[in-house]
Amino acid sequence: MTAIIDYGVGNLFSLTCSFDAIGEKAVVTSDAEVIKQADRIILPGVGAFGDAAEKLRATGLDKVIVEQAKAGKPLLGICLGMQLLFDKSYEYGEYDGLGLIEGEIRPIAEVIPASYKIPHIGWNALIYKNDDGGLFKYIKEGDCVYFVHSFYAAGCDKDTAAVAEYGAPLTAAAVKGNVYGTQFHPEKSGDVGLNILRAFCERQAEVC
Repeated sequence: MTAIIDYGVGNLFSLTCSFDAIGEKAVVTSDAEVIKQADRIILPGVGAFGDAAEKLRATGLDKVIVEQAKAGKPLLGICLGMQLLFDKSYEYGEYDGLGLIEGEIRPIAEVIPASYKIPHIGWNALIYKNDDGGLFKYIKEGDCVYFVHSFYAAGCDKDTAAVAEYGAPLTAAAVKGNVYGTQFHPEKSGDVGLNILRAFCERQAEVC
């Protein structure tokens, strides 16, 4: 069973529909005990980093997520949920993340041409970089996924599983052991996204 964490900033309906579509059991929950009992965890997120981080810490779910990830349980952060996995964000201020993947979240405006629109919205091809941890086992390089973001993960080259080209190579997915992140939305990426979620559901807890 997969626990989809509800902390007030996630795209929960689309995610639960995606799990229904692939025939996998998922529960939306803010209950720490349910999260601890789950086989794997998804941390969704839309909106501002600072607000999301504050909500996670107010509920105490930040500690649960870190504890479970460090115990080896598969964790997937999606969009803002991926960004929260990193050390720090510079989105309209400076905020601490969960520190599960080394790197920081910075404005894409720093690296893309001035003529490119922000936010980056639309379909882009995945360009593979490092080990994907099995996340891409049912898709191929060049498959397109759906993005909506104005900030990106930087300083994480060794853990970058894929990038997408949008005037510059932007981190599309990161993997560090049992911790996974996708800047794009698998739940909005058609069959490609469903196959990524299907692969994640096959991830088993690591022994740490």
